[in-house]
Amino acid sequence: MPVHITIITAVHAPSARFLPEAYASVCAQELPEGWGWRWVIQEDGRTDEVHPYVPDDPRVTFRQGRSGGPGVARTIALAHATGPYVKVLDADDLLTPGALARDLAALEADPALGWATSRALDQLPDGTTVAFPGDPGEGPLASGALLAHWKAHSLPLVVPGTLFVRRELLLALGGWMALPASEDTGLLLALDAVSPGWFTAEPGLLYRQWEGQVTGQPAHVDAAELKARIAVTEARARALAALDWSR
Repeated sequence: MPVHITIITAVHAPSARFLPEAYASVCAQELPEGWGWRWVIQEDGRTDEVHPYVPDDPRVTFRQGRSGGPGVARTIALAHATGPYVKVLDADDLLTPGALARDLAALEADPALGWATSRALDQLPDGTTVAFPGDPGEGPLASGALLAHWKAHSLPLVVPGTLFVRRELLLALGGWMALPASEDTGLLLALDAVSPGWFTAEPGLLYRQWEGQVTGQPAHVDAAELKARIAVTEARARALAALDWSR
């Protein structure tokens, strides 16, 4: 039997209609011999609106649970992850061809690396793409590099939605932060605090821009909440770094 990479997707009703496109991008992935994937889709809530879009594929698992935000949904989905690696894929995003294989190659080549990320492109409503500014060069990212950039700019150096991570390390950190937003950035900074990572310069994700995405809602930039999210995210990463715990 092949060794599996578990792809974890949190979905809510407004983004469910994009699942078939995400599925097509997953099916297009080519992996080395002996490797396969499983896709765990976790609805953030219990509605009748998501299931019709879930692919009918034995490699795909769909579950529902009480609403708690995408971080809670992903962490619940983590209970059903198998294999040595976990890949994050938001319901409204798309993997580019070869993304899984590139992530896998980076971590298989160096056991010291705990996680990998890649370049992402914004996909605009008209189908055109725009690159994110300020990507690092391809290669290893030393532990602490992301936190230093965060402290200087209050922005992640790499796109958290491209994360590929060793499952045991993800479990050791407790999954995603219990935040209403920026939970993926919080996880990424925690990983950076305890382990070096890898950045692939070739785009691995198309980040869809659309009117209903959570990051586009006014609550996402509420000043008081944003200040608290930044503070606790940075404090957690600094506390982990101070423990001098590495994988």
